[in-house]
Amino acid sequence: MNNLLKKNILGITLARAGSKGIKNKNIKLLNGKPLLAYTIIESLKSKYLDEYIISSDSEEIRQIALDYGAIAPFSRPSQFSGDTASSVSALQHAVNWMENEKNIKYDYVVEVMCTNPFKTCIDIDKCIDILHLNSADSAIAVHKLEDHHPARIKKIIDGKIVDFCVSEIPESRRQDLKPDAYIRSGSIYALNRDYLMNSSRRYGSKNSFAYILPQERAINIDSMIDLMVAESILKGNFSE
Repeated sequence: MNNLLKKNILGITLARAGSKGIKNKNIKLLNGKPLLAYTIIESLKSKYLDEYIISSDSEEIRQIALDYGAIAPFSRPSQFSGDTASSVSALQHAVNWMENEKNIKYDYVVEVMCTNPFKTCIDIDKCIDILHLNSADSAIAVHKLEDHHPARIKKIIDGKIVDFCVSEIPESRRQDLKPDAYIRSGSIYALNRDYLMNSSRRYGSKNSFAYILPQERAINIDSMIDLMVAESILKGNFSE
């Protein structure tokens, strides 16, 4: 991995103010710590990230980032912060800002999303390993679908249940559904810098690779129920 350690690698967490599902989700307390803090703590442990920043339009979020050891070197402009602004545009803004400030060009850019509190620095570094070893456009955290396998997804036409895209063999057990299906975890996107900046994409090319995130680290906080589940896991409230 010596060649990888010579690469310029920028880690970015996008954490704007406001959210629709949970008010102020990024700083909502989870077991006594802001949700954002879990991602900061693990990102700072990465052995590959040369720089790690928080991109936010909120002074409160920027202060929390500082409190947990990250840097938030700019206030994200409004055109990259609204409900209609894309993650790609916000990442591109951050890369441009940092490259101008540092007078360097990054090789890899890693988006580490703050809505997945259970990912670890090992997960982050494995995504970077996969990106580098395969000369990939991107390496993305995914996790396996169990109950929500595509064969079980249906549409309704004239009140009738119809297969959506994959035929289901009646009475199939969950473990019998093949091929195995995976979904983007919304957790880690390790990107070739030029792919991000020139293609304006994080995934979708024929040179995009997967890192399989363990199921127990794949929870994504989108609703209060997700937050309650994560809180229970951290407090050890689940029984056998």
